[in-house]
Amino acid sequence: MILVTGGTGMVGAHLLYHLSQKNDAIRAIYRTEQKFEAVKKVFSYYTSQVDECFSKIDWRKADITDVPSMIPLFEGITHVYHCAALVSFNPEDYIEMRKINIHGTAIVANLSIDSGVQKLCYVSSIAAIGDDPKKEITDEENEWNGNENNHGYAITKYGAEMEVWRASQEGVDVVIVNPGVILGSGFWNAGSGELFSNVFNGFKFYSKGVSGFVSNQDVVKAMIGLMESDVKNQRFILVSENKSFKEVLFCIADSFEKKRPSYLVKPWQAEIFWRVEWLISKLGIRKSRMSKSSARSLNDKTYYSSEKIKKAINFNFEEIDMAIGRICKQYS
Repeated sequence: MILVTGGTGMVGAHLLYHLSQKNDAIRAIYRTEQKFEAVKKVFSYYTSQVDECFSKIDWRKADITDVPSMIPLFEGITHVYHCAALVSFNPEDYIEMRKINIHGTAIVANLSIDSGVQKLCYVSSIAAIGDDPKKEITDEENEWNGNENNHGYAITKYGAEMEVWRASQEGVDVVIVNPGVILGSGFWNAGSGELFSNVFNGFKFYSKGVSGFVSNQDVVKAMIGLMESDVKNQRFILVSENKSFKEVLFCIADSFEKKRPSYLVKPWQAEIFWRVEWLISKLGIRKSRMSKSSARSLNDKTYYSSEKIKKAINFNFEEIDMAIGRICKQYS
């Protein structure tokens, strides 16, 4: 039986649909039934038989940071897809991210060991890939450097990876995927989904920073491919293309037939903005919408290589422009 954590998130929801088509026994964790509608919306992008697919899944309410609620869920489990995580670049969420991303993963790793799970797939991030200024292209060989410029999310994803590697030393076969910025449908008010909703609603700003992008469907396809392969105890960067945020935002605008963002955010402007956001947060007006690290990343240029997974399982990525066009058609 397969266990999926984070089944009501973007990666988890799309993953569950594809797993449901394989007729495997699936158990998925959720925290609130309010998110079921989002999962069903994702299923509707693929099929008209939404309820039938949804009913194939053994949904269990649990909290991955709570051991007693998690123990029963591992009964009969042979494979685990660990997708649950808190994604935030707000420093105020750091403690909660440590709890969910590191402590929660430690619990999943421990229960996988104790239950004799055969294979565990963990969804990490390119944020957990080390930065090597001597290399033009970042790959899986980059070592984590732990410098002060790492933001809280990166630190917690790296910490979570350490828990997964520990499980590999205790007899569980593991694979880790490190996706770039994941572009996908169904969750328009969170994460990268906001790129689409913001542009649709007339977002005016762009930057020239470069990062790796990948479609949600490719992330899911790679995860399943790795889990069904003989590959074990390795990590894989998942990036279809390295693109500037300008290129991505312009492509989204063109696909929506909306006006392209027209104001370039320069580094000095980003520096002012995060400081203003910090002050607003400290005054208790609202949460900060931009941290120092996220402001500086707007103009960073980092290039990633996915050659390893292409060779490991003969994997081919969807072009980002094609993915954006498909996702925009699903926007609602």
